[in-house]
Formats: sequence, C-alpha cells, structure tokens
Amino acid sequence: MATKTYATLPYTEPDHLVRDFASRGIVALPPESLGIPEKIHQRIYTVEKQAYLARKPVTPGSIPEVLEVINAPGVVDACNRIVGRNWAIVPFTHNASFASGARDQHWHKDDNGPYNGRKQRHHQAVQIEMLYYPQDVTEVMGPTATVPYSHYWTFNHEENHDNFAGADHLDFEYQISGMEGVPVSGPDSDYDWEDVIHRRTAHDVRMREAVSNTGWPLVKPLEAAPLRAGSVLLYSHNTFHRGNHRRDDWRLWDAHPRFMWRFWIYRTTEPDEGDDYDGPGETAWRELGVDPLTGVDLREASDDTTVVWRYHNHWMRTGRTPPPRPEARALSAQGREAKAGELAEQLRTMGDEAEPLRIGAAYRLASIGDGALAVKHLGAALYSHRESVRRAATYGLIAVGTQSTETLLEATKSPVKWVRKAGVYGLGDCAPLTEEVLSAAASLLHNDPSVYVRAVAAGTLGCLGRRAAGTGVGRSLVPRILDALVRSLAHEENRLSMDLAQQRSIKFVRPTDECDVCEGNGVDMGLERFDPVRSAVRENALWAMVILCSHGAHLAGYALDAAIDALTEVVRTDRNVICVGYAMDALNRLVNLETEGPLPASVDRLRADLLSILGECPIRCWEALVRGGLSTEHLSTFSDAG
Repeated sequence: MATKTYATLPYTEPDHLVRDFASRGIVALPPESLGIPEKIHQRIYTVEKQAYLARKPVTPGSIPEVLEVINAPGVVDACNRIVGRNWAIVPFTHNASFASGARDQHWHKDDNGPYNGRKQRHHQAVQIEMLYYPQDVTEVMGPTATVPYSHYWTFNHEENHDNFAGADHLDFEYQISGMEGVPVSGPDSDYDWEDVIHRRTAHDVRMREAVSNTGWPLVKPLEAAPLRAGSVLLYSHNTFHRGNHRRDDWRLWDAHPRFMWRFWIYRTTEPDEGDDYDGPGETAWRELGVDPLTGVDLREASDDTTVVWRYHNHWMRTGRTPPPRPEARALSAQGREAKAGELAEQLRTMGDEAEPLRIGAAYRLASIGDGALAVKHLGAALYSHRESVRRAATYGLIAVGTQSTETLLEATKSPVKWVRKAGVYGLGDCAPLTEEVLSAAASLLHNDPSVYVRAVAAGTLGCLGRRAAGTGVGRSLVPRILDALVRSLAHEENRLSMDLAQQRSIKFVRPTDECDVCEGNGVDMGLERFDPVRSAVRENALWAMVILCSHGAHLAGYALDAAIDALTEVVRTDRNVICVGYAMDALNRLVNLETEGPLPASVDRLRADLLSILGECPIRCWEALVRGGLSTEHLSTFSDAG
C-alpha cells in the first residue's frame, strides 16, 4: 500500500514525544515510524471488514497481524519511552476493533479497571492507551474525539455516584437524558443533513459546551483526523475522550467502515534513562508557542499548569522528582514560608472549575525548595473533608517524593477510609520499599474492611515492587510482596457484577454493604467456563503480580514456587476472565522475560508446561501474551486463534 501524501493531523516529532505526552497527554505516531510493512495494515483492514460484514467476532487472535502492530519496533520504542520497557497489556478488555457509526458517546475517561472498574488514577505515566487505525481516517468518518490537556484534572468520585463507575464524565446529564442513544447521523437521524455536516446539531453543541464549561485551561476538543492507515495514537488513560458519529453518507458505511483497535497498556518497569542522566533540564513551556497538533497557544499556560508538566516530563525520563523550580530557589526563607502559606490556601479553592488551581498549588508546594515545609502543608490538606483537596494533596505528596513517606504511612492508620486509601496509594507512587511501608500496605490488603482500600493496597504493592526492582532499594523485600499478594488471592472472592446484581446500567450502580467500589461489568465471553463476576482486589493483586513477574524469577526469591502455583490455579479454576488473563500473562512473563542466568527448576518446569496450562482455558489473551514474550508461532496450536 503506497504512502499517501495528503495533509494529515500533525504527527509527533520523536524528539518531542515525552515532552508532548507530559504536557498534552496525547501523541500521534505516523505509520512509517512503526517499522513494519505498510501492507500489513491493508491485510488487517481487509480481514476485519470481511468479519465485520459477516457479523463475526473480531479479536487479535483471529487477525494475528494486529499482534505485529503491538510489537512493531516503532510502537515498542515509543511506549518504552513513555511507560517503560516490558510494558504489559490489560487482558480480555476492549482490545478489539471499534467501528464508528451514528451515535456519540459522552465525554469520559477510561480506566484500566477494566470494563468500567474503578482504579486509582496515576498522574505518573503508569497507565496509557494505544489506538491503532488500519485504514485512513478522514474528518467525516467519526474520528476519535479527545480533549488534550485534560489528563491531570478530574472530578470527585468517592461519594459522587455519578462517577462511581470507572469512567468519569464531563456531562453525566447527557447519559441520564438519553441523548447517547439518539442517532446523530445515519438513516434514523432526525437532524437536517446540513446541520450534521457543519456540526450544528444539538449533540455537537452540547459536546463543545461540555468542554468549555469546565473552565479548565487550554482544553478544547480535538478530533483525531485526518490520519493515514497504520497511524497510532498514544494517550494518558486520564484523557477525556469519546466515540464520535460519522458525517458522511450512511449508505457508504459498510463499504468504507472506520475501524479502531484499542489496547490498555501499563508500566512494569521504572524509567531508565541511566544513572548518569540528570534530567531534561528546564523547558520554557510558554515559549513553545502554538501546539501544532491542537492549535492551542501555550503562551496562555499558567504556572499552575506548567509545574505539573515539569514534574511529569522529568519523572518519565528519570523516575525521580525534579529539583526545586528556579524561581523557588531564589526565595528567601521568609519568602518561601509566605509563598507556601499562599499555596496552601489556593489548595483549598472551591469548585470543580478550580481543579487546576488545587492541583497546581500542590505541585508548586512540592517544588518549593523545602520538602519538610511542603509536606507540612500537603499533609494537613490530606485530612480535609473535601475529596478534591485530598486528591490534590495526595498528588502533591507524591511529587515531593520520599520525604512524604512518614506522612503517608500515618494516613494509612486513619479511621477515615478515604484517607487510608490516599495514604496507601501515595506510598505506591513515591515511597521506598521498607519493612514499615511493606507492613502498612500488606496489612491494609489483608485486613481493611473497605474493598476499595484493599484494591488500592494491592496495586500499591505492585508499584513498590516495580520501584524496588528498578532502584535496588528494598529489592530483598519483593518476595514478601509476592507472598502477601498470593495470600490475598486465597481469601478474596469474586462477586456478581454490580450491573447484573442491581439490574441497572453500570453507569448507575451504587455501592453496597459488600463492596464500596465499582468493580465493573461482568463478562463471561459466552463461555460456560466463566461467570459475569468481578473482584477489584483479585484483579489488582494479579495486575501487581504481572508487574513483579516481568522482572524474572530471581526477583521472586523464596515466593516463586507459591506464586507459580497460585497463578496456575487461577488460570485453571477462576470464574473471572480478567483474573485468568492476568494470571496467564504473569506465568508467561516468568518464562519469557528476564531469563538470563541459571533458572530455578520450577521455571524450567513452567516453561515445559506453559502451553499445556494455557490450553486448559477455552480462550487466551493473545495481545497480552505476545507482548509478554510468547511467540506468535504458538497461535496455530489453539482453536481461538483462527
């Protein structure tokens, strides 16, 4: 397939990849950067179109060329730079094609829950999404709609039932009113065709106003088009986005479907620019001028925004907290005290529109040049009765770094579950792995009455182990993390998904006496082997085990054999397909990643038995397995890959 030369959406310059992701939250990779033959995209599109028209299911296993895209050198390199090498893919979720059509989704954030499960939103590049388009995407084909520069801002959800499920919404009334079910275009639309073409429908107006009404800086909608066949978008899982309706003749839709593949990606290793890398230096964000992708004028960015970008640009490259801001270093001791007091007040600003002010104040405190002073103010805010203040304080404490450890440990002892949740989450994103930190997280995982707190604790243990493997600090304690995770699997139970148990849409489910977090939709894949059940704790524990297993058997130490046994048992017996997918990937990574040096006998046995273990399940998560090192040569062995 020849390369097209028409104008397209500006693709991201390789040298600006991390900088643009840290600030904008979305980058675009051109097809020629992937390092695979462009004819692959045509083959994927042709086979996918045949299945689509025949109303047959489409999966990576049934179109194995998609697996070549996942492991394309250009994709791997870009994701390595953003989310670390040996990144993993969330199994059995929406990792299949999406065809655009007549309706508009509401603006929302996804989460790596998955399937609407509520998971902690890392500001750090821990979870991202990859969108792949096997065909050209024009402006009228329903291109993915996004809101760049929105990924650091959000809304309350802990006691806000509109956002109880994993997706956060800009305009929940759109869902309640039924507008999402109303076709905007196509044969059943009541809109005038000229209004559809020129974006004058009530749906178009509502979508634009939902973004502008946030009052947040720099945000405006971006439709990801035009794109050439084989283009890839990478964006933060915190970015607001939505499915978009087509604006061309509906009679052409079957002849020219617009497909999109989505993969949820997560970090398993620390950033590794090298010990001799000092960091990116200071970026003059406002001097970058007009962003070529979005048309946003960065000269309008405030310090409350650029201070957040500064931290994450530095962290993605180094895994470390950046040095104090130059303007903070110039302050006198008295001036620093006064500025910290001002920022502490700003941290408590009221209203959803003030989210950037609160978050900005927290990051500015973190980089004020006095860690103890910052922790004093941020630690006090952590106990606020307002979720929005606690949220900002948590991100600020994480941005301070290891000096926040004692404050976060103290928070894990709070009688308020939301403070405990914030404390244990913060430990996962900034604390060193010590005996005390491990004990606090493991205790919450095993004993906390809140499902939400236990689930966050499970994820935190994975992040702590990841950082210990990367930095060496606390590395000897990682086997105890694995042991704690295995113990949790022994007593945590799956539950019938809330949408089914409560007989309502997942968007309208509510917490119960059994569970205070949305665990997401249940899926059984149409197979008797599975039930439509979920468990936030089990899934997060297994997510954490995938992270740890990505570092090889030697990191697991004495806990290796018990971990292999527990993971194998999950693959063989668990009724939750998401748990099974994570367990498959964890076993796969033990065999296929970081295998240098003599391996324990249990890993040799696992290598010999892996295909047999995978074969005991009626389906396999091919996108995750191939990304984790399993050869595509094995696809022909299994019936679900054809």
